[in-house]
Amino acid sequence: MRTNSGTRTDWATRWRAAKAKRRWLDHLARAGNRYIEHSGYQYVGAITYFSVLSIVPMLMVGFSAAGFVLAGSPHLFDELRAVVANAVPRALDAEVGALLDNLIDQRAHIGVLGLVVGLYSGWNWMNALRDALTAMWDQHRRDQPLLSMIVRDLLALFSLVAALVVSFGLTAIGGGAGVWLLDLAGVDGTPVASVLLTVTSVLLALTADWLVFLWVLTKLPREPVGLRSAIRGAAAAALGFELLKLAGNIYLGIIGGSPSGVAFGSVIGLLVFISLVSRLLIFITAWTATGSDTLKRRPVLVAPPTVITIAAAEPGNALRPALFGAAFGAVATFLLTRRRR
Repeated sequence: MRTNSGTRTDWATRWRAAKAKRRWLDHLARAGNRYIEHSGYQYVGAITYFSVLSIVPMLMVGFSAAGFVLAGSPHLFDELRAVVANAVPRALDAEVGALLDNLIDQRAHIGVLGLVVGLYSGWNWMNALRDALTAMWDQHRRDQPLLSMIVRDLLALFSLVAALVVSFGLTAIGGGAGVWLLDLAGVDGTPVASVLLTVTSVLLALTADWLVFLWVLTKLPREPVGLRSAIRGAAAAALGFELLKLAGNIYLGIIGGSPSGVAFGSVIGLLVFISLVSRLLIFITAWTATGSDTLKRRPVLVAPPTVITIAAAEPGNALRPALFGAAFGAVATFLLTRRRR
Protein backbone atom coordinates (compact mmCIF):
# COMPACT_ATOMS: atom_id res chain seq x y z
CA MET A 1 0.00 0.00 0.00
CA ARG A 2 1.45 3.31 -1.10
CA THR A 3 1.53 6.08 1.49
CA ASN A 4 0.76 9.74 0.94
CA SER A 5 4.43 10.63 1.20
CA GLY A 6 5.21 8.09 -1.51
CA THR A 7 2.48 9.55 -3.74
CA ARG A 8 3.83 13.07 -3.23
CA THR A 9 7.32 11.83 -4.07
CA ASP A 10 6.05 10.26 -7.30
CA TRP A 11 4.26 13.47 -8.30
CA ALA A 12 7.36 15.54 -7.51
CA THR A 13 9.50 13.18 -9.59
CA ARG A 14 7.08 13.34 -12.51
CA TRP A 15 6.88 17.12 -12.24
CA ARG A 16 10.68 17.46 -12.34
CA ALA A 17 10.86 15.08 -15.29
CA ALA A 18 8.17 17.03 -17.16
CA LYS A 19 9.99 20.32 -16.58
CA ALA A 20 13.28 18.82 -17.70
CA LYS A 21 11.64 17.48 -20.87
CA ARG A 22 9.65 20.61 -21.80
CA ARG A 23 11.42 23.95 -21.61
CA TRP A 24 8.22 25.98 -21.91
CA LEU A 25 6.77 24.20 -18.87
CA ASP A 26 9.92 24.88 -16.85
CA HIS A 27 9.72 28.52 -17.93
CA LEU A 28 6.09 28.75 -16.75
CA ALA A 29 7.00 27.12 -13.44
CA ARG A 30 9.83 29.59 -12.84
CA ALA A 31 7.53 32.48 -13.74
CA GLY A 32 4.88 31.22 -11.31
CA ASN A 33 7.45 30.93 -8.54
CA ARG A 34 8.70 34.46 -9.22
CA TYR A 35 5.11 35.74 -9.22
CA ILE A 36 4.29 34.11 -5.88
CA GLU A 37 7.62 34.76 -4.12
CA HIS A 38 7.57 38.46 -5.02
CA SER A 39 3.98 39.05 -3.77
CA GLY A 40 2.29 39.25 -7.15
CA TYR A 41 -1.18 38.81 -5.67
CA GLN A 42 -0.75 41.79 -3.36
CA TYR A 43 0.46 44.00 -6.20
CA VAL A 44 -2.51 42.99 -8.37
CA GLY A 45 -4.89 43.89 -5.54
CA ALA A 46 -3.28 47.32 -5.10
CA ILE A 47 -3.33 48.05 -8.83
CA THR A 48 -6.99 46.99 -9.11
CA TYR A 49 -8.00 49.12 -6.12
CA PHE A 50 -6.38 52.31 -7.40
CA SER A 51 -7.67 51.62 -10.92
CA VAL A 52 -11.24 51.59 -9.62
CA LEU A 53 -10.53 54.62 -7.45
CA SER A 54 -9.28 56.50 -10.52
CA ILE A 55 -12.59 56.01 -12.37
CA VAL A 56 -14.46 58.46 -10.12
CA PRO A 57 -12.17 61.48 -10.70
CA MET A 58 -12.05 60.66 -14.41
CA LEU A 59 -15.85 60.85 -14.51
CA MET A 60 -15.73 64.11 -12.56
CA VAL A 61 -13.32 65.64 -15.08
CA GLY A 62 -15.52 64.37 -17.91
CA PHE A 63 -18.62 65.92 -16.35
CA SER A 64 -16.74 69.18 -15.86
CA ALA A 65 -15.69 69.25 -19.51
CA ALA A 66 -19.25 68.49 -20.57
CA GLY A 67 -20.44 71.32 -18.32
CA PHE A 68 -18.14 73.82 -20.03
CA VAL A 69 -19.32 72.64 -23.45
CA LEU A 70 -23.00 72.89 -22.48
CA ALA A 71 -22.48 76.30 -20.86
CA GLY A 72 -21.13 77.61 -24.16
CA SER A 73 -23.96 76.05 -26.21
CA PRO A 74 -27.39 76.91 -24.77
CA HIS A 75 -29.15 75.28 -27.72
CA LEU A 76 -27.31 72.00 -27.10
CA PHE A 77 -28.14 72.21 -23.40
CA ASP A 78 -31.85 72.63 -24.17
CA GLU A 79 -31.77 69.59 -26.45
CA LEU A 80 -30.05 67.55 -23.72
CA ARG A 81 -32.70 68.56 -21.16
CA ALA A 82 -35.45 67.55 -23.57
CA VAL A 83 -33.85 64.15 -24.20
CA VAL A 84 -33.37 63.51 -20.48
CA ALA A 85 -36.93 64.61 -19.70
CA ASN A 86 -38.30 62.10 -22.18
CA ALA A 87 -36.06 59.31 -20.84
CA VAL A 88 -36.90 59.61 -17.12
CA PRO A 89 -40.29 59.41 -15.39
CA ARG A 90 -42.25 62.66 -15.22
CA ALA A 91 -41.93 62.77 -11.42
CA LEU A 92 -38.12 62.95 -11.71
CA ASP A 93 -38.05 65.55 -14.48
CA ALA A 94 -37.62 68.51 -12.12
CA GLU A 95 -34.91 66.81 -10.07
CA VAL A 96 -32.91 65.81 -13.14
CA GLY A 97 -33.21 69.33 -14.54
CA ALA A 98 -31.94 70.77 -11.26
CA LEU A 99 -29.06 68.30 -11.34
CA LEU A 100 -28.07 69.45 -14.84
CA ASP A 101 -28.28 73.10 -13.78
CA ASN A 102 -26.07 72.35 -10.77
CA LEU A 103 -23.59 70.60 -13.06
CA ILE A 104 -23.33 73.70 -15.20
CA ASP A 105 -22.93 76.03 -12.21
CA GLN A 106 -20.36 73.87 -10.39
CA ARG A 107 -18.39 72.74 -13.44
CA ALA A 108 -15.15 74.45 -12.36
CA HIS A 109 -15.26 73.09 -8.80
CA ILE A 110 -16.04 69.58 -10.04
CA GLY A 111 -13.15 69.73 -12.51
CA VAL A 112 -10.61 70.95 -9.95
CA LEU A 113 -11.67 68.38 -7.36
CA GLY A 114 -11.57 65.65 -10.00
CA LEU A 115 -8.05 66.65 -11.03
CA VAL A 116 -6.78 66.66 -7.43
CA VAL A 117 -8.29 63.27 -6.61
CA GLY A 118 -7.21 61.95 -9.99
CA LEU A 119 -3.60 62.96 -9.43
CA TYR A 120 -3.62 61.27 -6.02
CA SER A 121 -5.17 58.03 -7.23
CA GLY A 122 -3.13 58.10 -10.44
CA TRP A 123 0.13 58.47 -8.54
CA ASN A 124 -0.73 55.59 -6.23
CA TRP A 125 -1.72 53.47 -9.21
CA MET A 126 1.54 54.20 -11.02
CA ASN A 127 3.55 53.69 -7.84
CA ALA A 128 1.99 50.25 -7.28
CA LEU A 129 2.49 49.31 -10.94
CA ARG A 130 6.15 50.36 -10.98
CA ASP A 131 6.85 48.57 -7.71
CA ALA A 132 5.22 45.41 -9.10
CA LEU A 133 7.23 45.49 -12.33
CA THR A 134 10.42 46.21 -10.38
CA ALA A 135 9.80 43.24 -8.09
CA MET A 136 9.05 40.87 -10.98
CA TRP A 137 12.31 41.90 -12.66
CA ASP A 138 14.05 41.04 -9.36
CA GLN A 139 15.30 44.58 -8.98
CA HIS A 140 15.70 46.47 -5.73
CA ARG A 141 13.82 49.67 -5.09
CA ARG A 142 16.25 52.46 -4.37
CA ASP A 143 15.67 54.80 -1.47
CA GLN A 144 14.84 58.27 -2.77
CA PRO A 145 13.08 61.37 -1.44
CA LEU A 146 9.29 61.19 -1.46
CA LEU A 147 8.89 64.32 -3.58
CA SER A 148 11.33 63.02 -6.18
CA MET A 149 9.51 59.68 -6.32
CA ILE A 150 6.13 61.39 -6.74
CA VAL A 151 7.43 63.55 -9.58
CA ARG A 152 8.99 60.56 -11.36
CA ASP A 153 5.82 58.49 -11.00
CA LEU A 154 3.61 61.30 -12.30
CA LEU A 155 5.93 61.81 -15.27
CA ALA A 156 5.72 58.08 -15.95
CA LEU A 157 1.91 58.29 -15.73
CA PHE A 158 1.73 61.16 -18.22
CA SER A 159 4.16 59.33 -20.50
CA LEU A 160 1.98 56.22 -20.39
CA VAL A 161 -1.11 58.28 -21.26
CA ALA A 162 0.77 59.86 -24.16
CA ALA A 163 1.92 56.44 -25.37
CA LEU A 164 -1.67 55.16 -25.25
CA VAL A 165 -2.98 58.17 -27.15
CA VAL A 166 -0.30 57.91 -29.85
CA SER A 167 -0.61 54.15 -30.20
CA PHE A 168 -4.39 53.98 -30.46
CA GLY A 169 -4.44 57.16 -32.54
CA LEU A 170 -2.23 55.45 -35.10
CA THR A 171 -4.56 52.45 -34.97
CA ALA A 172 -7.58 54.63 -35.72
CA ILE A 173 -5.75 56.41 -38.54
CA GLY A 174 -4.67 53.08 -39.99
CA GLY A 175 -8.25 51.75 -39.86
CA GLY A 176 -9.55 54.88 -41.57
CA ALA A 177 -6.84 54.62 -44.22
CA GLY A 178 -7.84 50.99 -44.84
CA VAL A 179 -11.49 51.97 -45.39
CA TRP A 180 -10.41 54.77 -47.71
CA LEU A 181 -8.20 52.43 -49.75
CA LEU A 182 -10.96 49.83 -50.09
CA ASP A 183 -13.39 52.53 -51.16
CA LEU A 184 -10.84 53.84 -53.64
CA ALA A 185 -10.43 50.33 -55.07
CA GLY A 186 -14.19 49.98 -55.47
CA VAL A 187 -14.54 46.91 -53.24
CA ASP A 188 -16.12 48.62 -50.25
CA GLY A 189 -19.08 46.67 -48.82
CA THR A 190 -18.10 43.33 -50.32
CA PRO A 191 -17.38 40.18 -48.26
CA VAL A 192 -13.72 40.41 -49.22
CA ALA A 193 -13.55 43.97 -47.93
CA SER A 194 -15.22 42.93 -44.68
CA VAL A 195 -12.66 40.18 -44.12
CA LEU A 196 -9.77 42.51 -44.98
CA LEU A 197 -11.05 45.18 -42.60
CA THR A 198 -11.43 42.66 -39.78
CA VAL A 199 -7.94 41.23 -40.27
CA THR A 200 -6.42 44.70 -40.59
CA SER A 201 -8.16 45.99 -37.46
CA VAL A 202 -6.99 42.98 -35.44
CA LEU A 203 -3.41 43.36 -36.66
CA LEU A 204 -3.42 47.08 -35.94
CA ALA A 205 -4.84 46.50 -32.45
CA LEU A 206 -2.21 43.85 -31.71
CA THR A 207 0.54 46.15 -32.96
CA ALA A 208 -0.70 49.04 -30.81
CA ASP A 209 -0.98 46.80 -27.75
CA TRP A 210 2.48 45.39 -28.40
CA LEU A 211 4.06 48.83 -28.55
CA VAL A 212 2.34 49.94 -25.33
CA PHE A 213 3.24 46.77 -23.42
CA LEU A 214 6.81 46.94 -24.72
CA TRP A 215 7.10 50.44 -23.31
CA VAL A 216 5.52 49.38 -20.01
CA LEU A 217 7.79 46.35 -19.55
CA THR A 218 11.00 48.23 -20.31
CA LYS A 219 10.49 51.81 -19.10
CA LEU A 220 8.23 51.59 -16.04
CA PRO A 221 10.47 49.44 -13.78
CA ARG A 222 12.63 51.44 -11.39
CA GLU A 223 15.68 50.29 -13.35
CA PRO A 224 15.23 50.38 -17.16
CA VAL A 225 15.27 47.07 -19.04
CA GLY A 226 16.61 46.39 -22.52
CA LEU A 227 14.07 46.23 -25.37
CA ARG A 228 15.36 42.86 -26.54
CA SER A 229 14.45 41.24 -23.23
CA ALA A 230 10.77 42.26 -23.46
CA ILE A 231 9.88 41.68 -27.13
CA ARG A 232 8.28 38.27 -26.63
CA GLY A 233 6.68 39.28 -23.34
CA ALA A 234 5.05 42.33 -24.94
CA ALA A 235 3.71 40.15 -27.77
CA ALA A 236 2.24 37.66 -25.28
CA ALA A 237 0.69 40.49 -23.24
CA ALA A 238 -0.85 42.04 -26.38
CA LEU A 239 -2.39 38.72 -27.42
CA GLY A 240 -3.72 38.06 -23.92
CA PHE A 241 -5.16 41.58 -23.70
CA GLU A 242 -7.07 41.17 -26.97
CA LEU A 243 -8.45 37.83 -25.78
CA LEU A 244 -9.62 39.47 -22.54
CA LYS A 245 -11.30 42.23 -24.57
CA LEU A 246 -13.08 39.60 -26.67
CA ALA A 247 -14.23 37.79 -23.52
CA GLY A 248 -15.42 41.12 -22.09
CA ASN A 249 -17.50 41.85 -25.21
CA ILE A 250 -19.09 38.40 -24.97
CA TYR A 251 -19.83 38.98 -21.28
CA LEU A 252 -21.46 42.37 -21.96
CA GLY A 253 -23.56 40.79 -24.68
CA ILE A 254 -24.81 38.16 -22.23
CA ILE A 255 -25.74 40.56 -19.42
CA GLY A 256 -27.14 43.26 -21.72
CA GLY A 257 -30.54 41.61 -21.92
CA SER A 258 -31.73 42.62 -18.44
CA PRO A 259 -31.70 45.97 -16.57
CA SER A 260 -30.27 44.36 -13.43
CA GLY A 261 -27.48 42.80 -15.48
CA VAL A 262 -26.60 46.18 -16.97
CA ALA A 263 -26.70 47.87 -13.54
CA PHE A 264 -24.70 45.34 -11.51
CA GLY A 265 -23.13 43.01 -14.05
CA SER A 266 -21.26 45.82 -15.80
CA VAL A 267 -19.68 46.95 -12.50
CA ILE A 268 -18.67 43.41 -11.58
CA GLY A 269 -17.39 42.82 -15.09
CA LEU A 270 -15.29 45.99 -14.93
CA LEU A 271 -13.71 44.90 -11.65
CA VAL A 272 -12.97 41.43 -12.98
CA PHE A 273 -11.57 42.84 -16.24
CA ILE A 274 -9.22 45.25 -14.44
CA SER A 275 -8.05 42.49 -12.11
CA LEU A 276 -7.41 40.06 -14.97
CA VAL A 277 -5.51 42.65 -17.02
CA SER A 278 -3.38 43.54 -13.98
CA ARG A 279 -2.68 39.88 -13.28
CA LEU A 280 -1.84 39.27 -16.93
CA LEU A 281 0.65 42.14 -17.00
CA ILE A 282 2.39 41.18 -13.75
CA PHE A 283 2.62 37.49 -14.68
CA ILE A 284 3.90 38.29 -18.17
CA THR A 285 6.57 40.46 -16.55
CA ALA A 286 7.61 37.55 -14.33
CA TRP A 287 7.57 35.25 -17.37
CA THR A 288 9.74 37.69 -19.33
CA ALA A 289 12.17 38.21 -16.45
CA THR A 290 12.68 34.46 -15.96
CA GLY A 291 13.39 33.66 -19.61
CA SER A 292 16.55 31.73 -20.36
CA ASP A 293 17.93 34.45 -22.62
CA THR A 294 17.25 37.10 -19.96
CA LEU A 295 19.00 35.05 -17.28
CA LYS A 296 22.01 34.51 -19.53
CA ARG A 297 22.40 38.23 -20.17
CA ARG A 298 22.08 39.14 -16.50
CA PRO A 299 25.50 39.88 -15.03
CA VAL A 300 26.67 37.51 -12.34
CA LEU A 301 27.61 39.29 -9.15
CA VAL A 302 30.94 37.97 -7.90
CA ALA A 303 31.89 38.59 -4.32
CA PRO A 304 35.12 40.54 -3.84
CA PRO A 305 38.16 38.46 -2.92
CA THR A 306 38.71 37.94 0.78
CA VAL A 307 42.05 39.12 2.08
CA ILE A 308 43.40 37.11 5.00
CA THR A 309 46.10 38.86 7.01
CA ILE A 310 48.24 36.83 9.41
CA ALA A 311 49.91 39.00 12.02
CA ALA A 312 53.08 37.57 13.57
CA ALA A 313 53.27 37.95 17.33
CA GLU A 314 56.32 39.45 18.94
CA PRO A 315 58.59 36.99 20.80
CA GLY A 316 57.95 38.58 24.16
CA ASN A 317 54.19 38.63 23.68
CA ALA A 318 54.21 34.98 22.55
CA LEU A 319 55.99 33.81 25.76
CA ARG A 320 53.60 35.55 28.15
CA PRO A 321 50.66 33.11 27.77
CA ALA A 322 53.03 30.12 28.20
CA LEU A 323 54.64 31.55 31.36
CA PHE A 324 51.23 32.39 32.79
CA GLY A 325 49.98 28.86 32.14
CA ALA A 326 53.04 27.29 33.73
CA ALA A 327 52.75 29.46 36.84
CA PHE A 328 49.06 28.67 37.18
CA GLY A 329 49.76 24.93 36.91
CA ALA A 330 52.52 25.05 39.56
CA VAL A 331 50.27 26.90 42.04
CA ALA A 332 47.42 24.45 41.47
CA THR A 333 49.74 21.46 41.99
CA PHE A 334 51.11 22.92 45.21
CA LEU A 335 47.66 23.51 46.67
CA LEU A 336 46.46 19.99 45.83
CA THR A 337 49.57 18.41 47.39
CA ARG A 338 49.19 20.43 50.58
CA ARG A 339 45.50 19.51 50.96
CA ARG A 340 46.34 15.77 50.75
CA ARG A 341 48.88 16.09 53.54
